[in-house]
Amino acid sequence: MLLTTDTIWAILKDTIDDTTANRLVWECLGYRYDEATGKWDSSQVAAEWREEYPEPPDFIASRPATVKLTRSIPKENKQLLKEELGFEGYKVGELVPRLTRRATIANWLLSHRKEQGL
Repeated sequence: MLLTTDTIWAILKDTIDDTTANRLVWECLGYRYDEATGKWDSSQVAAEWREEYPEPPDFIASRPATVKLTRSIPKENKQLLKEELGFEGYKVGELVPRLTRRATIANWLLSHRKEQGL
């Protein structure tokens, strides 16, 4: 799946399943699934991720992994959801961990896209 603005919106609107949202981040971090062995290859993953998460974490289910993801977004990219997409955030009744973690994924992907010049 391509890292398009429509894809980012689909993550925010919860129209892409959690596994796909996670896989987009895993791919960007360098995790690769080896069909032959049935295992994850983390040899391309930065050491600060690989040491803590030898297999890709579920960012929607794991608060610690999401916190690490948030902290890895450069300060100048923290507001990309608002600046690039005009995303105003979720309504008070929608503020559940699952959706806020999806917003973190979306912002991280926007940051990654910007940092990589994609």
